[in-house]
Parts: sequence; C-alpha cells; structure tokens
Amino acid sequence: MTSKWNALADLRQSVWYDNVARPALASGLIDRVIAEDNVTGGTSNPSIFANAVLKSDLYDADIASAPAEWTPEQIFERAAVADIQRACDAFHGVWERSRGRDGFVSLEVEADLAFDGPGTVRRAHEVHGAVGKPNLMVKVPGTAPGVDAFRQLTAAGISVNVTLLFSCARYQEIADAYVAGLEERHAAGGDLTGVDSVASFFISRIDSKIDAALPEGSPLRGRIAIANAKLAYADVYQETFSGPRWERLAAAGANVQRPLWASTGTKNAAYPATLYVDELIGPDTVNTVPDVTLEAFRSGGNPHRSIDQDVDAARAEIAALADAGVDLSAVTTALEDEGVKAFAEAYDGMIDAIRAKRHSVAA
Repeated sequence: MTSKWNALADLRQSVWYDNVARPALASGLIDRVIAEDNVTGGTSNPSIFANAVLKSDLYDADIASAPAEWTPEQIFERAAVADIQRACDAFHGVWERSRGRDGFVSLEVEADLAFDGPGTVRRAHEVHGAVGKPNLMVKVPGTAPGVDAFRQLTAAGISVNVTLLFSCARYQEIADAYVAGLEERHAAGGDLTGVDSVASFFISRIDSKIDAALPEGSPLRGRIAIANAKLAYADVYQETFSGPRWERLAAAGANVQRPLWASTGTKNAAYPATLYVDELIGPDTVNTVPDVTLEAFRSGGNPHRSIDQDVDAARAEIAALADAGVDLSAVTTALEDEGVKAFAEAYDGMIDAIRAKRHSVAA
C-alpha cells in the first residue's frame, strides 16, 4: 500500500520527521521515510537528544574518545553537530530538488538562552558555523526576547526555525520580525533567496491544558488547538504574506515563512491518532511528526485540504471558550514558560547522562 503521506505533496504540505538523532540515522529509518513516505525534512530538540543518549549506546564512543578536559556540554555539542550534519546530508537531495525550499534539518540553541536575546544571536551564529550545511535551520525559542533575536538572524541571512509558539499574538510578532529582517537585509544589498524560516506552532499541548479546564462532556474539548491553528493560518500567515509590502520582498526573491505544526502526536487516547494531521493540511505548511503519528497516518490518514476550511467555526469555538471562562492567552503564556522549562530540564538530564556514562565507560 502506498503511504498516504505521499498525497500531501499535491496539497503543498511538507512532512518532517520529529525525531532526528543517531538511532534514526544509524538504523536507516530516515532514509526509509524519505523514500517511502516523502518525508522532506527533520527536527530535533533537547528532549529527543536526551532520550537518544539515555536509551542507546550509540553515543558511547564519542563519550569515551573525548579529551579529558572536555566538559559534558562539549561532548554533546560534538555529537549533536555530527548527527545534524549527517541528517542534512540525508535530506540534501530534497533541498536541491526543491531549490532550497525544503529539505531542512533543525538544531536548537540551548534553552537557558530563551530569555537572552543577545546570547541567542551569538549562539545561533556559532551553531550555524559549526554545522556548516546549507539546509540547516537553527532553532530559536519564540519568547519575547527571541522575537528581535530572530529579526537580527534573518537580516544576517541565517535560516531559523522559531519554536515554542502557542499564541496567534506571538506568532504575529514573529511573522512581522521575519518581514522586517528581510527588509533590512534587502536594503543592505543582501541576497534574500537563500533565507528561509518556519514558525513552529505547538498543537496538542494546547488541548491538553484547555481540556483540563473544561467540564466533562464539553463540545470544546479537543477542538481549541485546531481552531487556534486555523486562525493562526488565516489571520497571521495569509495576512502577513500577501499585499504590497510582502510582494516587494517576493519580487526580490524572498521566501514565505511557513507555519509548522509541531507537537502533533495526540496525548489523549480518546482522540484519533491522526487528528492533528488530518485537520491541519494546506498550502505552504509543514507538519513535523513523531514515530507513532508517522505510522498512524501512513495507512489511516485522511489527506485533504483542511487548514482553511471551517474558519468561521474555529472563530466561534475560540469565542465560546472565553464565554466558558477559560483565558486562552493565559494558557498559551503558561505553555511557553512550561515549554522552555521542559527543554531546559531535558538538556540538563542529557548532560547528567553523559557525565554518568563517561564515568562508566572509563571504569
């Protein structure tokens, strides 16, 4: 049976694999999903790397061979850069065929820089230089300080995946920063054609938190995350990347910043495994999926254009949520804080694991 993921190309949606680390590379899994499921990019984050370091022995050689004076952080950076370089090579054919519009792999700056704008800019340049691949996207958290950091990186010609976005308001700030960064680059005589970006809008975590605040049996349960994403697409993406201001940049070779739907595995077993894929398909979007969702949609998905359907119903659901006494803005603010904290804790756990393995390997 042909994988249903292949149908999304005709609907102008890209599928990225949300588990890029050494196990998927070493097993040949990434090569297989490129060939069989038309997966065209990949993402990583501290949680993914932490899980890979803790649950496999594939990093033991790097740990054992590191110079004695190296810190666990340095050991991890060498290993992560090697993984991302290998993944970039795996997707390089996609990048070439799409003329630089797809085939990207993301590597994230450290979570403890999430509220340090200058530190984020400095570190993003370091990561970009260390990997040295044209299809790298540096991941930068979309916090308030991250907005201007992102603008500066765009103006400098670095492709960025802005992550941990939950609210349409913050997404609007990010989209505006992208346009401003491109304008700054263009005014300075820089080339716009090689600059790309995605805005990673997190999905399932919104429903998890909203559902807990709603009474049992509420028709809004399992609906707000999708409604929020539909409004992000209609009110931010479509409005920002149209009209005279954007058309001037497009004429100079600028690429739109695509919305990327992240955290699209369902966390509630009562919901269909493909819920956050089926309902968010449409032009100039990306869905980055974990292994379980990748497998579920392969045979059980419903590929059809859905992202710009029933937008009025989405508006009504968001309004009904406010009427029910749930403050969506407060929820998304809390989720941003929790997301930064979770990524920082995952990174710290991974560093602890490297430290422990270093002792055991030496012994």
